[in-house]
Amino acid sequence: MLSLYIDLAIGLILTFLLLSLLVSGINEGIVRLLAIRSKFLWAYLRDTMDGADKGRAWLPAKIRDVFAVLPFSRDPRPAHSDQPAPVESTMPAPETKSGDEMTTLLYERVREIDHPKTGRTSIANIPPGRFAVAMLELAASDPGGVEGWLAKLKAMKSPLYGHLLGVWEGAQRDLDRFRQGVETWFDGEMQRLSLLYKRYVKWVMAALGLVVVLLFSVDGLQYAKTLLRDNALRTGVAAVASGDPATVAELKRKCTADVQLTDCLTETLSSPALVKIFDHAIVSLTFPASGDPGVRWNGAVWWDRLTTPSHWPGFLLTYVALLFGASFWWDLLRRITGIKLRR
Repeated sequence: MLSLYIDLAIGLILTFLLLSLLVSGINEGIVRLLAIRSKFLWAYLRDTMDGADKGRAWLPAKIRDVFAVLPFSRDPRPAHSDQPAPVESTMPAPETKSGDEMTTLLYERVREIDHPKTGRTSIANIPPGRFAVAMLELAASDPGGVEGWLAKLKAMKSPLYGHLLGVWEGAQRDLDRFRQGVETWFDGEMQRLSLLYKRYVKWVMAALGLVVVLLFSVDGLQYAKTLLRDNALRTGVAAVASGDPATVAELKRKCTADVQLTDCLTETLSSPALVKIFDHAIVSLTFPASGDPGVRWNGAVWWDRLTTPSHWPGFLLTYVALLFGASFWWDLLRRITGIKLRR
């Protein structure tokens, strides 16, 4: 009895893990296609270094802006350059500043770590140490040193002035401590930016999770009942999840009641146990015992299942499970099956 419920738990956990990975994969594909991470970083840098553009902040204030406005409206990323950083970067005169000089100067100092992507920078992460060195390089190019450079930032009305002035005063005008202070400050800003990004993305993941549940019409309660009633299916799922030879042997043992052992195993494994969770999707997959896998339009069955109220609690269970994320279910699966990662 204990083994039965362990196999049931493994089957459900593996199902939720696969669906969570699907949601994460779709989200990652969208993020990479639209270069959202890179745009998010440079939107923050423009707000921090040059300020808002015509009264409009670059960094999105709403989740709608992250995936609707940021990718398709103003692109905050600098144009890509394959040239090395110049020997010296010159601060522009405050009266000639046009709007993005500080962002351009920063990109000049860090573009060695860049590679092109549709003509724009692809940098989505700047190490805090590299940012601090870039700031020191800019300050060193000013005849007045750090204080002269800060005075120019103030005259240019750069928001960066207030941040770095506090770091400079806290470092008691010591260059090494100033560099460490800038590095610590920027590291904290990147952590805050990362949390903000994750807060936006979690809502997108929630929306994608709902779409996946509805498109595949995965009823977690019904699948649990199927696992309980179908010994071969439940054992097959557990075997896939754990890779335990003893579990595979148990699958064979459960097939000994059939006239032909090979026929039983072929029938059970030719339609992989894990694929059964997608049997009621709008498009389903078939894995025949011989021949190539096939794709079948399942629209009528899918719609009938989707509009049947008795399946709604199972859909809700699956959706709530997906909100925990793939990392949660992977960790739980490792704990139950004893899977260990090789280092």
